[in-house]
Amino acid sequence: MSITLTGLCVYPVKSCRGIDVSQARLTATGLEHDREWMIVTPVGRFVTQREEPRLALIGTWLDDEGLQLECPGAGEVFIPYHAKGEATTATVWNDRCGAFDMGTAAADLLAAFLGAPHRLVRFNPAGRRASNREWTGETQALNQFSDGFPLLAVSEASLAHLNSKLATPVPMNRFRPNLVFSGLEPHGEDALHELADDAVRLRAVKPCTRCKITTVDQKTGTATGTEPLDTLRSYRLSKHPLGVLFGQNMIPIEGIGQMLGIGQTFAPSWR
Repeated sequence: MSITLTGLCVYPVKSCRGIDVSQARLTATGLEHDREWMIVTPVGRFVTQREEPRLALIGTWLDDEGLQLECPGAGEVFIPYHAKGEATTATVWNDRCGAFDMGTAAADLLAAFLGAPHRLVRFNPAGRRASNREWTGETQALNQFSDGFPLLAVSEASLAHLNSKLATPVPMNRFRPNLVFSGLEPHGEDALHELADDAVRLRAVKPCTRCKITTVDQKTGTATGTEPLDTLRSYRLSKHPLGVLFGQNMIPIEGIGQMLGIGQTFAPSWR
């Protein structure tokens, strides 16, 4: 049995529009440049689509020189990779992380688009933000500004199964995965231990608990109601971890520096 990678998405700025790619480099913190930047309040608290659904409309692009942000109706700004900025701190959930402020041009753009002061920060790689050892065990898994784990994977079959229960199907981008796989049964990712090929080994460590971001239309930046959470709650409600589950958080075990690519196949092992 083999599992095929059918989707790859990098989210350079936490909670903003992702970039579908055909290949991406695997790093210790996930896909290269994933959640490397983040929008924060003036006191450094992270901001997501939970409170600002319009973040879904902020376009992101990466090239060899840096990151470009585009806010509809407000303009765009380019952030070179070499831009360090003033050292600061930023808070993601209960983690306080070292960061660099990306300057007034980015802050002015975000303030104009969101209608209130916000700033853009970049993760300081000199710091180490580790995933919860309750789930990763003896393995230290590092993150940048992701919610808590380096990678999020969803199977095509899981989405198809959910959509068969919904009056209005939802696209995969509602769940904002980094990795999409075919070859698994619906929610077969729950039973995965690892996916491996000759160069890369990825380990599934924790089911992903879902929030109201799944109710945000990623094309319009608007909340659409209570689906698909209501339907998921009817058959995917868990006590540990507490919440509605969809997809698996994964961590890299081997293959740091290797490229992942669409069509790549992996051999599964099971829990």
